[in-house]
Amino acid sequence: MSGNLFIVSAPSGAGKTSLVSALLKSNSHIDLSISYTTRAPRPGETDGKDYHFVSREIFLEMAKRGDFLESAEVYGNLYGTSQPWIEKELASGRDILLEIDWQGAEQVRRLMPHAISIFILPPSLSALETRLHGRGQDSAEVIARRLQAAREDISHVAEFDYVIINDKLDEALRQLDAVIISVGLRRDSQLSRHAALINQLHK
Repeated sequence: MSGNLFIVSAPSGAGKTSLVSALLKSNSHIDLSISYTTRAPRPGETDGKDYHFVSREIFLEMAKRGDFLESAEVYGNLYGTSQPWIEKELASGRDILLEIDWQGAEQVRRLMPHAISIFILPPSLSALETRLHGRGQDSAEVIARRLQAAREDISHVAEFDYVIINDKLDEALRQLDAVIISVGLRRDSQLSRHAALINQLHK
């Protein structure tokens, strides 16, 4: 029995992190893959929980060994997903969620075409800008750059299997949970998970 691999992507400020956090609290059957990154921790972030924070030298060594399922450079920082960890968890039957950008999603789909990809959209560009300002972490120049990057991110929405508009968090969470549940109910997943029951029922 193997688990399902989910990819969740979104432009910066679309509320992806809040949505994924809410999903993990409400669904005990899915685990978040913790990415490696060379960027410095933000206030409140914990190594090994939010990210694995490593130096650029260590990251490049890992990449050279082929440790990453996907990797990307975003705003000058490197991000990567551990392939050995993903493969081990999926083989044990756990569902895994990757919170990565569209570049990483593209790489994962090439290597794991059965991955289920979900794109989170903001309700409008003005709402996106308001959310970015509301963080209180970035300068006006950085926010302008993030908005431009968001337009580029959004241009890749058609590459994803599912699209959720995150206007109200509760509704977006309900929709995201519906995707996770429906994938778990697919024939191959159910036949594998409940093989003993099915064999007993058709004897």
